[in-house]
Amino acid sequence: MRKAEQDRQVCAKLAEAPAEVPTALGLETNYPNPFNPNTTIGFSLPESAQVRLVVYDVLGRQVRMLFDGTREAGAHEVVFDASDLSSGAYLYLLETPQGSLMRTMLRAK
Repeated sequence: MRKAEQDRQVCAKLAEAPAEVPTALGLETNYPNPFNPNTTIGFSLPESAQVRLVVYDVLGRQVRMLFDGTREAGAHEVVFDASDLSSGAYLYLLETPQGSLMRTMLRAK
């Protein structure tokens, strides 16, 4: 078998490999940050769970419920469209039965 064929087979096997299930609850830094007007928030779950992902302003007022429901174990992403919000700092909170995690993000116009 030629080298090029071997490389293609290795790449194909890597692409087919199943994603590993995270071992801990995780909340990623949004990207891009600062953002205008959209950003992506990633989180990971070690097991299937009820999940709430909520965005708050700096005064603690809820400005958006991004997700409220059940998600399977694994890595997940949610796109946050803040086109109707003013510039400034916002907090996003991930709540699950395993715990809660919070991070900050900056909306820039």
